[in-house]
Amino acid sequence: MLLIVTYLLSASGLSTVAAYVQFALFLGVVLLVLRTAQVNRAVATAAAAVTLAGTAAALGVALTRTSAGIGVADLWKGLVLLFTAVLIVRRVLDHPTVTMQSIYGALSAYLIIGLMFAAYYGAIQHLGTGQFFARGQPANTQTFQYFSFTTLTTLGYGDFTAAGNGGRALAVIEALTGQVFLATLVARLVAAFRSSGRQQEQPPAGRRRWPPANVSRSAPVSRPARAERKRRR
Repeated sequence: MLLIVTYLLSASGLSTVAAYVQFALFLGVVLLVLRTAQVNRAVATAAAAVTLAGTAAALGVALTRTSAGIGVADLWKGLVLLFTAVLIVRRVLDHPTVTMQSIYGALSAYLIIGLMFAAYYGAIQHLGTGQFFARGQPANTQTFQYFSFTTLTTLGYGDFTAAGNGGRALAVIEALTGQVFLATLVARLVAAFRSSGRQQEQPPAGRRRWPPANVSRSAPVSRPARAERKRRR
């Protein structure tokens, strides 16, 4: 739900405000992941402290409103989201059984990947020398996020295309990541979840149905058979 709120806020008309609010939202996502990740408490505390300090520094740099400062802040966002996605995928793969929480975790990582690449596109725009999009298309939080998710899902509408080689190379990496992620991890989790559900519906091994399936319930039963049935019940 926090990721969905982040996405909707970034896609709204308040893109300038959303760029700063994202710092707090992404920090909340990292803290939630560290809380559920199976890592040492000291390591989790150190990672949370580093993330908090880095986010505060990146926010301070972004408030300068210089192109370099905004680019560094976007780069930090991408690194934080990459760290978060790795933790989520690791937690999902380490879980002994596949549950709905595992599938939710994989979908959350998928959303994080889209937001991560959007941050990297913003970093290329502000740290580079030319425009990121071809044909003079506007480059802001909204368009970067739109371009990222259409690339991740390989829709490729064509209304926004990267102009430079760096942006094109990163877009190809994102498209490959989206395809591999859906075709391997998510598909495997869904298949394993369905198979585990079918196994739970089957009776445990070693238990026999009484009366047997090939014996009619209406057939007459002898007295020893009735006694045996009562004993089994």
